[in-house]
Amino acid sequence: MPEGRKLTIEQIAMAVTLPSSTIHEAAGRIGALPAAIKPVAQGMTVCGPAFPVKGPPLDNLALHFGIDEAQPGDVIVADVSGHYEGGYFGEVMCTSARARKLGGLVINGCVRDGNELAQMGWPVFSRGFAMRGTLKDPNGDLCINERIAIGEVIIEPGDLVVGDTDGVVVIPKAAAPKVIEASIKREANEVETMELLAKGETTLVKMRGWERR
Repeated sequence: MPEGRKLTIEQIAMAVTLPSSTIHEAAGRIGALPAAIKPVAQGMTVCGPAFPVKGPPLDNLALHFGIDEAQPGDVIVADVSGHYEGGYFGEVMCTSARARKLGGLVINGCVRDGNELAQMGWPVFSRGFAMRGTLKDPNGDLCINERIAIGEVIIEPGDLVVGDTDGVVVIPKAAAPKVIEASIKREANEVETMELLAKGETTLVKMRGWERR
């Protein structure tokens, strides 16, 4: 990882308990990756420091390098240069990534072997499934553990990645401690609100000043 602040084990442990939508809101509504990126199986979650990779269309060599170079707990965040109709990752690569104790995969593209990936349980978030095979061009334009962009979000090595059923959010590592703290407070406030709603209050209970005129 390039020099700079790293997420601590304690910060990761706190972040893993927080919903992606809460983190997104607490951070000032930043960091949301495209809504099309979802877990390949219901209930999958992912949390850890980002290991960004990017490769040419229909080429998955960057992912192979990512699996080889990432550290345990790292979440590979991959971009495929806008060509989504390919199966960039499947059962074979997942077997390796899981054995190396990587934290998961978030890919702005498709994967294949959907049933097998779901059964393996290792966190994979993608745009969907595609059977089309990919190439491995050693002379291709590859980015390995360097800054990439997915949609409006810039992903740097070591940034905080959190994903669940709602989607995936990426928070700059320097901002992550304050965002985690704000997220915990937001969750506590929601618990208080839910208790009031359970007693018969309406959702306007904490929106004073929003009464209809």
